[in-house]
Amino acid sequence: MTASFLGEDYLEIRDLTVDFDGFKAIQGVDVTFLQGRLHFLIGPNGAGKTTLVDALTGLSQGTGRAEFRDHDLLTMKAHEIVHLGVGRTFQTASVFEQISVLQNLDIAAGLHRRALGLLLPRRKVPESVEQALETIGLSALAHRPAGLLAHGQKQWLEIGMLLVQDAKVMFLDETVAGMSTDERDETGELLQRIVGDRTIVVIEHDMDFMRTYADFVTVMHAGKVLGEGTVSEIQADPRVQEVYLGTVAEVVSNG
Repeated sequence: MTASFLGEDYLEIRDLTVDFDGFKAIQGVDVTFLQGRLHFLIGPNGAGKTTLVDALTGLSQGTGRAEFRDHDLLTMKAHEIVHLGVGRTFQTASVFEQISVLQNLDIAAGLHRRALGLLLPRRKVPESVEQALETIGLSALAHRPAGLLAHGQKQWLEIGMLLVQDAKVMFLDETVAGMSTDERDETGELLQRIVGDRTIVVIEHDMDFMRTYADFVTVMHAGKVLGEGTVSEIQADPRVQEVYLGTVAEVVSNG
């Protein structure tokens, strides 16, 4: 586990509610995501995990408050949230499959370039792109079309695209779903390498992955926070055990 560095950045959410025509998908959620900590968000399907992230990234309308760097994300549009340094991945990797890994990263890096700069030819690969390629382990595949990457590599490319955007808050939605054991381990190690000066929140159903890499866990159920704590604390929480009929505790305990 990481947790060796906890910085000053944080995303503080208070009384977050998301209402869809009278159905409260999120009900008064309070949670704080800290910099330098791999924070896992778990819960059964329909618990509200993705809806919570949608509200924090401008894709759903929520009420309450979500403060990051003196801004309330709930009052901002999606593109403003991205420019503030909050990014996300989706369950299905959303890379540009017809162009190369390098070009995907270069386009993502253009987020903070002026419009005129986007029209000018690039004389060399930006340093941020080179660093991202190395960090995500795809330097040797820089010129390969993204569509030819393995499943896990596409997920790493998406994380690389967040890196070149200098995202300081990353929401990763089921990043290791469908990955091999080796890919899953490489992904966990990648997250540990980059979390130091970032706030990383992983939405996950893979309990073994959570057990191995989570510094802190928030469990959601029926749109509310059911419990929070370290993996061992969550394992011992009787409320969590009751909702999951012991499955979470057993999987966490047995690996």
